[in-house]
Amino acid sequence: MIPMIGYLRVSTDRQADSGLGLDAQRNRIQDHGDRHGWSLTWMVDDGYSAASLDRPALREALALLAAHTHAGLAVAKLDRLSRSVVDFADTLATAKKQGWSVVLLDLGVDTSTPNGKLVAGLMAQIAEWEREIIAQRTREALAAAKANGVRLGRPRQYPADVVALVADLVGVEGLSHRRAAAELSKRAVPTVGGGPWRHSTVRRLLNSYAIDLATAAALEASQSRSGGRSRSARKEG
Repeated sequence: MIPMIGYLRVSTDRQADSGLGLDAQRNRIQDHGDRHGWSLTWMVDDGYSAASLDRPALREALALLAAHTHAGLAVAKLDRLSRSVVDFADTLATAKKQGWSVVLLDLGVDTSTPNGKLVAGLMAQIAEWEREIIAQRTREALAAAKANGVRLGRPRQYPADVVALVADLVGVEGLSHRRAAAELSKRAVPTVGGGPWRHSTVRRLLNSYAIDLATAAALEASQSRSGGRSRSARKEG
């Protein structure tokens, strides 16, 4: 028998009563496992969102997988594991590094197979693209504001890639300011003062980032209106 972890998650009572319910997920994984000779250990997060991977049962499952007590992690649907491309790609990267497989029944993906490895590679590329797009938009917004001589709030202390990472953690992955600060410290992202990240630092950085984006958007809209008026004037002339 192959030892596998069957991971189940619902975030609301409505999901529990629907086709996304725990029993429906369990039955689907069990049926697949019976056909493939699995011995299943069940891990259940009941009432937890997929906005981040910070869930007690999932943390326990990942710890067991890292300890090589199980061969892989099986979920009935991708969104039961994660709704974030970046989170999912990071999970696949961890699985590859540690030598365990990820099985997604709704997509027919098993990373122990060549097709599964192909999907894992594609997801990693998509995640990297998403990170780069966020960083690019941040840099463009800041450049637009700077080019027009606008500076609201405190002077910029962090580079665009760090700002983009913080915006990604909070806006895309759904982490709280406190959890984002812990993640940044875990990744050894340096702060201006050299100390650990704090939730207040994350909040101030995001507030400044929001001001920059709003300023750039307003300037772009203003320039578009001005360009439109100029074109109309030339036509009238």
